[in-house]
Amino acid sequence: MTIQKARQAIRAGLIVGVPTDTVYGLAADPGNQAAVQSLFRLKGRGQNLPIAVLAASIEQLDQLVAWTGTSRQIVEPHWPGPLTAVLYARTPLVEGLGDPERGTLAVRIPDQDLLLELLGRTGPLAVTSANPSGAPPALDATQAQALFGKRVSVYLEGPQKGDQASTVVDLTRLPPVVLRKGPISPADLAPEI
Repeated sequence: MTIQKARQAIRAGLIVGVPTDTVYGLAADPGNQAAVQSLFRLKGRGQNLPIAVLAASIEQLDQLVAWTGTSRQIVEPHWPGPLTAVLYARTPLVEGLGDPERGTLAVRIPDQDLLLELLGRTGPLAVTSANPSGAPPALDATQAQALFGKRVSVYLEGPQKGDQASTVVDLTRLPPVVLRKGPISPADLAPEI
């Protein structure tokens, strides 16, 4: 499938399968409440596990999150890449994105060319791993299609760089807290945090 078809599907509020630099993902328009809710239903996932937003650049993220203290210096050496940062959201979020009580949003810039091209054309996207909640994630479009079939509108195919979910670090806390271990170890983050 093409980037153009994926872009059209996103605009129509549909779910798109995307390669990432970690595991294969499911993407939707983060500003479309119905699309975000579709991601939760598709995965069978509770909203107590918010969905992250991926962007093509720090400039795109500047519209969504507020950088505090050294948060930008911590993420820049690892972006694009498998590091998800929890930061304060600039605006109220669609339900299911971020933590409404704390006003935070998990964001990332992936290191996958096809996905970066899509993000450049659509703007930021809500992206979650392609798997039913609690099951191992799909690693490519073929595996995702076997799991979700026609419930996902478009499956983009592209190289995967990894097979492990991203490292998640909460940069709203002092000192920052690693919430999920992943390809970037706490030791790799230690000089920054």
